[in-house]
Amino acid sequence: MNRNCNLLFGVLFLGLASPLQADAPKAVTVPFELLKTKHMTVMIKVNGKGPYRVIFDTGAPVTVLNNKVAKESGLLKDIQKPLFSLFGAVGQVNAETLEIGDLKADDVPVMIMDHPTVEAISMALGPIEGIVGFPFFARYRMTLDYQARTMTFVPNGYNPPDAIQALMTMLLAGGRDKPAKQVIAPAAQWGMVVDKAPGEEEAGVTIKEVFPGSAADAAGLRAGDRLLTLDGRWTDSINECYSAAAHVKPGAAVKVTVQRGGAAMELTVKPASGL
Repeated sequence: MNRNCNLLFGVLFLGLASPLQADAPKAVTVPFELLKTKHMTVMIKVNGKGPYRVIFDTGAPVTVLNNKVAKESGLLKDIQKPLFSLFGAVGQVNAETLEIGDLKADDVPVMIMDHPTVEAISMALGPIEGIVGFPFFARYRMTLDYQARTMTFVPNGYNPPDAIQALMTMLLAGGRDKPAKQVIAPAAQWGMVVDKAPGEEEAGVTIKEVFPGSAADAAGLRAGDRLLTLDGRWTDSINECYSAAAHVKPGAAVKVTVQRGGAAMELTVKPASGL
């Protein structure tokens, strides 16, 4: 399932981000709506105002709210104007609170902008006021129930860096002080190769190869399996699969969901330590 991150932002953020805080350590389940565009939407409150319907996008590196929400929730009074306009952004501000169901996050950085793609979807499918992305869901182990149209969140202790600040630093540095090339690599070794053809819309990625004696091999994964989720995270693209794998510590036993012979099955993988 395509999360349309490239369509929405058109840029790769090398540092991802947000100081969200979950009040409750227990699992929280919230409903979602699946649009014809294959985006999911959830209802949120900002600074106690709302609810607002927003896209929940696992490919989005920042959280974006439109000017309407910013005005109604009082965000504009504290907004920090950008040194230059990024995709038409008005600026960045920290929301005092952002709520999704019973999850409540404090001091949440958001980008204020009327994104043209979000507005286009809104015109076709009803009001959509922004996007909640990686800075929120990266802090949780997330499980989806497509039949019940619910998502369940459990805090995972992960604290990502600030994406917006990282991007600004990178852009302002320009060609004068080029940062060293960053390569995202899981610390754990899985022992499999995944692939997905350009333009393919089917959920998941295909496991092209499983290395003999590897963690994937020991778990019973096979070449040709369709990997749907890894540790409760979507693997609808190679990037999403890689990102999900990067969150798993070596030696931790995690669940993966694969489709084999038309049937979904769950296996447990315990990735080995890397070099």
